[in-house]
Amino acid sequence: MTGERPDITAWHPTVAGIHEVLHARFPRHAYPSHTHDAWTLLIVDDGVVRYDLDRHDHGATRDAVTLLPPGVPHDGRSVRPEGFRKRVLYLDRAVLGDHLVGAAVGHPTLADSVLRQRIGQLHRVLTARTEDLEAAGRLAFVAERLARHLRPGPPERVDTTVAHRLRELLDADVPGGVRLDEAAAALEVHPASLVRAFSREFGIPPHRYLTGRRLELARRLLLDGHPPADAAARAGFYDQAHLTRHFTRLLGVGPARYVGSGG
Repeated sequence: MTGERPDITAWHPTVAGIHEVLHARFPRHAYPSHTHDAWTLLIVDDGVVRYDLDRHDHGATRDAVTLLPPGVPHDGRSVRPEGFRKRVLYLDRAVLGDHLVGAAVGHPTLADSVLRQRIGQLHRVLTARTEDLEAAGRLAFVAERLARHLRPGPPERVDTTVAHRLRELLDADVPGGVRLDEAAAALEVHPASLVRAFSREFGIPPHRYLTGRRLELARRLLLDGHPPADAAARAGFYDQAHLTRHFTRLLGVGPARYVGSGG
């Protein structure tokens, strides 16, 4: 691997709170000292990374989550000759808040298997690039758990009425949906608490509820004679393939076969 170039995939997602997603394998690259104007949330999939943060030495391994605060210099280099592979989320400063920077400088390594699993799940949703509400919900739980590491305390408890108010917002515009951060701000509750309240009250998270409503709308449109691509767009799906994936998961057949069978 000595002469290989880095293998990098990066994109700007449409999910509020995430500046950039980066998936990369570095056979031999070493980062010079630099800063970001964002929280850097890093998981290592292969290899071991050593880095200096604010002139203190740290390590990033597969067993832990690394959180680097904005504005604080850090570098990065592989410990092993074969290099390393990582996935990174660059989060808006407001996702955690500048008041937690000091705590993150002191404890950038978080040994939390549940948190790492949730970050991996968030990456999988972001890679699909079609499930913004689900990604926003998963980000909310990740951010909440990060904040509890940096500033321990019990999770916020909310009244179940916010769950019904969120359902009303979702029902009001099924194709368009609603951004989780905007709904949480309107209902004056933390996004993770809103998702938790909705899931507890209705038995499914908001993104699954919205997908179900969109599938109902798509079925009506298909039976009214709309082609699958048009039905997908009118019902709020990213494209026809997005509709087909969810349609088949629910009914066992794709949209075209569903209409051909007579419903």
